[in-house]
Amino acid sequence: MQFSSLPRRRLVHAALSWAAGSALWPVAQAQTQTNFWGLLRMGGCVVLMRHAQTEPGIGDPPQFKLGDCSTQRNLSNAGREQAQRVGQAFSREGIRVDEVRSSAWCRCTDTADLAFGRHTVWAPVNSFFRDSGGPEQTRTVLRAVVSLPAPRNLVLVTHQVNISALTGEYPAMGEIFVTRPSPGGDRLTVLARQLV
Repeated sequence: MQFSSLPRRRLVHAALSWAAGSALWPVAQAQTQTNFWGLLRMGGCVVLMRHAQTEPGIGDPPQFKLGDCSTQRNLSNAGREQAQRVGQAFSREGIRVDEVRSSAWCRCTDTADLAFGRHTVWAPVNSFFRDSGGPEQTRTVLRAVVSLPAPRNLVLVTHQVNISALTGEYPAMGEIFVTRPSPGGDRLTVLARQLV
């Protein structure tokens, strides 16, 4: 379709909307970053982090064994660097991290260790990809975090399926969601999100 075939008023409106959106995009990005770190400084947040970037693949190889990292899809070199950047950013921004719980999968425990220097394996955040245990695991997490007091920040390093079940949103590998329980306690509300 040529621009000349659009009514003049619609063409002007579209151009102005695009210009306004383009001009506001850096401002929106800056506000999101400020809000992200500001919320974490206030505390009382459930921080959901999807494991950092992995070697290519979906799920795990057929011979997968939970206790054997050599049989799993693990972090790539880029993912290891990504996890370290997260830790550096949290340190630079002076963010208090009171507890780090991780899925037992090596890509999660490695992410937690590289980013935060520690972790405790917590079964409710284990992957339930191709598993029917998802709803019960999600309920267990929601019950556990509903009364998290400020200024405590709890970090959960887990998988896309878990984060999507808890929030209704889809994280990229290494992406961090700053959340708090919704008023009904049936979901974690995403207040800010960022790839560091």
